[in-house]
Amino acid sequence: MDIRKLQRIVVDALEDIKGKDIVVINTRKLSDMFARVVIASGDSNRQVRALARNVEEKVREAGGEVIGTEGEEVGEWVLVDLGDIVVHVMQPQTRRYYDLEALWQVKPKRPAAAKAAPAE
Repeated sequence: MDIRKLQRIVVDALEDIKGKDIVVINTRKLSDMFARVVIASGDSNRQVRALARNVEEKVREAGGEVIGTEGEEVGEWVLVDLGDIVVHVMQPQTRRYYDLEALWQVKPKRPAAAKAAPAE
């Protein structure tokens, strides 16, 4: 399946169940394992699980393959592996803690202290 079509299916599935703060990161230049990371938040364990299940269902309905899902038991962070796209659905506090957006940035952020080293 075309990556753009798969990405649209994933984002639509997340929006259907009111996923929040949906971010799509192109990782093609950073990893040979997958082309996109999609991150979304859900307000509760139940919503996080429902968002992940909806992604799985919509992808399968469109003829796509779900390689695997992890984290459904707890529901704080559910990962859905679609091959070219890896979907992370997280509760807000878990998302802030792991900060995957910063991890997958092309240009890493430097702390302000590292930029302004004192002159000797």
